Amino acid sequence: MSLLPKSSNVDLNQVFDTVIIGLGPAAYSAALYCGRYMLKTLVIGETPGGQLTEAGEVDDYLGLIGIQAQEMIRVFNSHIEKYNVPVILDSVESFKKEGDLYIVKTKRKGEVKTRTIIVAVGVKRRKLNVPGEDQFAGRGVSYCSVCDAPLFKNRIVAVVGGGDSALEGTELISRYATKVYLIHRRDQFKAQPFYVENVKAKPNVEFIFNSSVTEIKGDKIVKQITVKNLKSGETRQLDVNGIFIEIGFEPPVDFAKANSLETDKNGYIKVDEWTRTNLPGVFAAGDCTATWIGFRQITTATAQGAVAAHSAYTYLNEHKVR
Repeated sequence: MSLLPKSSNVDLNQVFDTVIIGLGPAAYSAALYCGRYMLKTLVIGETPGGQLTEAGEVDDYLGLIGIQAQEMIRVFNSHIEKYNVPVILDSVESFKKEGDLYIVKTKRKGEVKTRTIIVAVGVKRRKLNVPGEDQFAGRGVSYCSVCDAPLFKNRIVAVVGGGDSALEGTELISRYATKVYLIHRRDQFKAQPFYVENVKAKPNVEFIFNSSVTEIKGDKIVKQITVKNLKSGETRQLDVNGIFIEIGFEPPVDFAKANSLETDKNGYIKVDEWTRTNLPGVFAAGDCTATWIGFRQITTATAQGAVAAHSAYTYLNEHKVR
């Protein structure tokens, strides 16, 4: 199986029942269900797998025990290929409604017409942007404590951040790791007090305030990090087996604004329980939505993708435009 989805010679001049924007787990799930509903579907995305490309081993998706992320993406590709759902590697710049149809404008392939849209563009994880971060992504560098904490049992790790996700992640990781360094740029946490108190009660957690990680080192996996005190300028080396970067996400604010999608105060797309947005016939799924913030998992994304496909199918039947 190829990592890249097969893209048959699909006629982009036809009218699709639905266009799925994105190529992460939510988009794959939506594509699978749209295929099973026999909708004329097109998937448009830039990177197969989305944030999965930054992961190593995945051990929190039911039935796929300890699967490597790249293999998981291949499995997802294979599944939608079974239902002949075409994929084009491109980015969507905007979409607008004209009559009963939406006109989706892509960066390279031009315009595509569709009756419904499923937005599954995901989010971007904020990075430290330090040497070694990209090199060791999936090999000791993690962006999801809930996903990867069990992989670091009886090891020494560091967590970077000061918000809810960092403190919640530290509490969970401390149950597995022998030692956890919690590194924060300031001397106070932004997290909710009960998270902070829970972590303070952990004997194997050491707080490192007013500090930042400036480099991640290792060979095949992470072995060491450089930590700089932002007040004194002094640096020190910490021997660790992994580092969890929990400094938040960048929601698709510009994309939502450009396409008149209503968002919450943080920039996530508002949806109801059936993934409906404020625009008729437009649905959203996965990390880009304002649903289940603070618990971003592959399984929650795929669940929303399936619901979005069902909602698109129902919408088409109700409006008798399929």
